[in-house]
Amino acid sequence: MTDQFTPAWIEERFEQAVRTLRQLPNPRGSTPRGYTSSWPDYANDPGQSYGYHDARVRMVPSPKEIGAMEECFEWLGWLEPGDARIVWLRAEGRRWRQIGIRMGCVRQTAWRRWAAALITISKRLNKKHKAGEARSRAKNAPGESVVKPAPDVVRTLL
Repeated sequence: MTDQFTPAWIEERFEQAVRTLRQLPNPRGSTPRGYTSSWPDYANDPGQSYGYHDARVRMVPSPKEIGAMEECFEWLGWLEPGDARIVWLRAEGRRWRQIGIRMGCVRQTAWRRWAAALITISKRLNKKHKAGEARSRAKNAPGESVVKPAPDVVRTLL
């Protein structure tokens, strides 16, 4: 994990979360009832009906990737709903003009809200990280380190 959570790192994590969400399988029956059909799928092209088309391989994300995606969803809960929507739309790769139209603001305002939301998340993560370090230091005896390097190792590294 990084020592400091930067907005650029958080932006990359949200983009990974979007990619992971797109990789998840969409089983039959998971869509609303009004959008399905009882007719079977049929091939529009005779070349596709006999297996002459390219095979589609879908990579299912690992549990670690799904856990990271769910962590990003938790971060979105720390924001106002409008700001969370802007962060997610930008992670999906939408352009600022499209985001501004959808959110009812100018693109510069959307960018400012996005930047402020990433800074809010980074400050909260850094605060949690520092609190976790302080707790782990408090568990150790005061003034003592858990792992003591050998004296000869210290001299070779210096």
